[in-house]
Amino acid sequence: MLLMELMSTEKSVETIEKPYQDNTALRLSDTRKTRLTFEQLSKLRKLADLKAAEYQESLKDIRRQFAPAPAAE
Repeated sequence: MLLMELMSTEKSVETIEKPYQDNTALRLSDTRKTRLTFEQLSKLRKLADLKAAEYQESLKDIRRQFAPAPAAE
């Protein structure tokens, strides 16, 4: 776990991903590929956008943490 994840309390995984929404039980005899609904595609797109934004924020934090110290005068 990263240091910034410990300090961040804004978002949690439970609010982003809801495992109870996946109520499909696949069987061994199911050979067809399931089709995604527009709602599921929309959730996937939003999740991907959110992860990309969080990644950019984490890069900013990492750059700030590992930046050279300002010159002391």
